[in-house]
Amino acid sequence: MDKDLLDRLAIRQLVDDWVVWRDAGDWDRFRTVWHDDGVMQATWTQGTADEFIAMSKAGWAKGVSILHFLGGNSIDLEGDRALSQTKMTISQRAIVHDVLVDVVCTGRFFDLIERRDGKWGFVLRQPIYEKDRMDPVDPAAKLTLDRNALMRFPEGYRHLAYLQEQIGYKIKMDMPGLKGPEVEALFARGRAWLKGGKL
Repeated sequence: MDKDLLDRLAIRQLVDDWVVWRDAGDWDRFRTVWHDDGVMQATWTQGTADEFIAMSKAGWAKGVSILHFLGGNSIDLEGDRALSQTKMTISQRAIVHDVLVDVVCTGRFFDLIERRDGKWGFVLRQPIYEKDRMDPVDPAAKLTLDRNALMRFPEGYRHLAYLQEQIGYKIKMDMPGLKGPEVEALFARGRAWLKGGKL
């Protein structure tokens, strides 16, 4: 089989394994998708892969419910480096103002992935948050949000941030969205890294 296609299959498998193993709480296997210096950026946590796993475990133990679903994938390859973008949704369930709700956030995983010693692994995972919504699980429930609190969060993830702040997380306020300087800077950073630059 063509080497380029084999690399693309291996990278897509890595992207799929991240979601399945993370959402299943399969922490030992989940650790294997990361390089030792891998970094995770999210609304509620930013840090090394090990820090992300520790926070995910702690949230899991407290009943934090976050699931991910994947769609189309595009990969740019340059030797042992790859820039992968995957359409995704984040689904989080929690109680907000005494009402059980689901937030669904649509966006992309923007991933810098590198082959080291023959093994592909994540160097950086950065979600791009495009749009979201919040719905009561019980359609008859009455939910009233604090509009001022909601509107201070960026458009692409304001409902997700509102929920996460309600359950005690500190929210990063400058995450990349569908358009704007944050996502343009991320694209430029990714292109430079793909060509051999440093993070």
